[in-house]
This record gives sequence, C-alpha cells and structure tokens, in this order.
Amino acid sequence: MTRTDPDSCPGVLRLHDAADGPLARIRVPGGQLTPPQLQALAEAARELADGNIELTSRGNVQLRQVRDAAALQERLTSAGLLPSATHERIRNIIASPLAGRVGGWADVHPLVPALDTGLQSDARLAELPGRVLFTLDDGRGDVSGLGGDIGVHALDGGTFALLLAGVDSGVRVPAAEAVDLMLAAAHGFLDLRDGQWRLHEIPEATARLTDHLLRARSHLATSDDVVEVTARQDIPIGWLTQADDRVALGAGVRLGSLPARTAEFIAAVERPILVTPWRSLVITDMDEWTAEQVVRVLAPMGLIFDANSPWLLVSACAGMPGCGKSITDVRADVAEAVESGRVVPIGAPQSARTGLDAEEIVAAGRQHWSGCDRRCGRPRGSVTDVIATPDGYRLDPAD
Repeated sequence: MTRTDPDSCPGVLRLHDAADGPLARIRVPGGQLTPPQLQALAEAARELADGNIELTSRGNVQLRQVRDAAALQERLTSAGLLPSATHERIRNIIASPLAGRVGGWADVHPLVPALDTGLQSDARLAELPGRVLFTLDDGRGDVSGLGGDIGVHALDGGTFALLLAGVDSGVRVPAAEAVDLMLAAAHGFLDLRDGQWRLHEIPEATARLTDHLLRARSHLATSDDVVEVTARQDIPIGWLTQADDRVALGAGVRLGSLPARTAEFIAAVERPILVTPWRSLVITDMDEWTAEQVVRVLAPMGLIFDANSPWLLVSACAGMPGCGKSITDVRADVAEAVESGRVVPIGAPQSARTGLDAEEIVAAGRQHWSGCDRRCGRPRGSVTDVIATPDGYRLDPAD
C-alpha cells in the first residue's frame, strides 16, 4: 500500500480540527508520568480544554477543545512533556506497564528513555510517520500483540526477540543492544518505505527489513523458535503487590476519559503514574496504608479498582459531538448500557442483528461501540462491534 496523502497524525504543535474543537495529542513514552506532569496536564485540561484528559490506546493522552494552543505548548514544555519540536509526534513507545515491579522477564522501563533519547537525537528519524509504534514487552506478552511496527520481546533477563510489523523476525539481541537495533530498524523502515505510514503496509515488510538488518549487522543472532504474538486485553486492575513488597494500584478509567479533578487527586499521591494502552492507569510504589487511602478516596470519584467491572469490557470511539462523521452519541449510549446492566461478562452466543435502538442492545464480553463503520479506536483481538448506522445500531458478534 502506497499512501498519497501526508501523515496527518496530530500532536501538540499540529492540532487536529475535531468537530468539537481543536484536539492535542501528547506523547507519553512508556506511559510514564511524574506527579508534577500529571498535575500540569490536569491544569491544562481544566483551564485550556474541556476539563478531561483522554487516555489513548498507545498510552498517550489527548486534550479536546483546546482554546489556547500557544499556552498549552508553553505549559507542556515546562513540564517536560514537549521536549522536541521536530520529533514530538514520533515518540510513540508502549512498554509493559508492570515491568520491573510485578512479574515479567525483564524490566523494560529503563529502555524507554534510552529509546526516546535516541529517536530525538537523530535528525533523520523526524521523517518517521506519526503513526509508527515502538513496543517494549517484558516477556509476558501484554504489549507485543498491540500492532507495533518495531518492538522487542524479552525471552529471559538478558535476551530479546526483535518484532517487525508485529511478527517475530527471528533476530535475537542482547538487552544492551536492544535500543540500538530498534533505532537501526527505524532507519530501515525509512529506507524501504514508499509513502507508507506503517511498516505492515510495505509488501513483505518483516522479511525485507530483517534481511536489511542482517546484511548491515552480520553479527546478529537468529533463531527458528518463533515467539507467538497474540492480542490480549491485559488490563492490570486492583491491588498489585510489587516485587519489593510495595503496592501498585491498577485503576480503570471509564471510556478512557479522566476528569481533571480526579487527575489532581492522583497527582497528590506523589507516586509515579503509568498510562496503559488499555486506557487505564497504574499508580505505583506505595505502602499499604497509602494504597488503602487511594482506593477509599478515588473509587467514589469513579476510578475502577474492581477487575469484574463491566466498564472494563467496553470501549467507544469519540462519537458525537467530537466527531463529525459519527451518527450518534455512542459514548452516552454505551454508558447507559453499562449502568442499566445490559453489558454482561458472558452470555448466550450472540447473532448478528441490525436496526437496533440503543436500549435494545444487550451484549456480552468485550465490545466496541462505534459512531460509524470506520470503527475508530477499536481494540485488537476478539471484540463484539456495536456500530451506529442510519437505520439504527448493527451488532457484529466477536469471532
């Protein structure tokens, strides 16, 4: 696939003209936020936007209805959230949220700043499309299946498999060389692309880029043992005991929209925060007493600490009024479905149906509600689609 249009992925310096106003997307490599950074985002959301921080499927954040782009840029720069004007949109890095704290083979979080610095310090890599995604999986397989372009997947504490276009390339690399190889793969993508925005759009992308890297680096090891990559809905929720016996709390966020006031309370905990690619948060490194107080205060404010909550089964596109292509306000409809008990964890096999009013829909398991057939924001894996059409909703059961 050859693209004829330039990549229009939004950032902070280039806003998206959404139906409800300008939208800014702020890259958060590895989902890593400090409390002062979350506080800065909360203040910007309240004073310069619509009052909410949207969490994205790449562990980034968005602000809608931005009223003063220059002021937003200034605030984010001061908070360290806009370190590069030239490379801001290419800093799409997902890392296993619990790495180094709960399970996994390797702590991939230290690789995040190394990769981010490597991207920003290379002038040519500013040419990467803003949709290119880098993944760092600690071996548990939670982020390798999320459709990354270039990734590494821990096989043990010191060896990684190189993933290209979401597929194991067979290349194996020591941990100390992982970031350098990912940067080389990014250059290889630029060498091979002909207008494509994503690596998988290039014909025979994995094989061609692998050959490209092996010719340039003949010392690289390879293996015939293939890492099986699958999409997983691996949301860390609730009380999580860390390897150091401190506590992390996984918190679901309803439809990925975090009110500024709630964000300020989280920032006040003064512990590192991780934004996950499942539009949730992990608040880390707490003692038990602090964790108990966080749940006591933030659960009534809407954060979800119950892994069985139906809110964790649903996602939705922006819908009306945020998207001019949406037929209806899907977020209001899915919220009403959850609150009225029409979203259930399991149920009888569902059949395809059309022409449904919103209140007629009862769907089981993971489901994505869309305002049109584009199905923006649909998660990977087995998901029931609930799609608005001019004649009512259409229900397409999961495979």
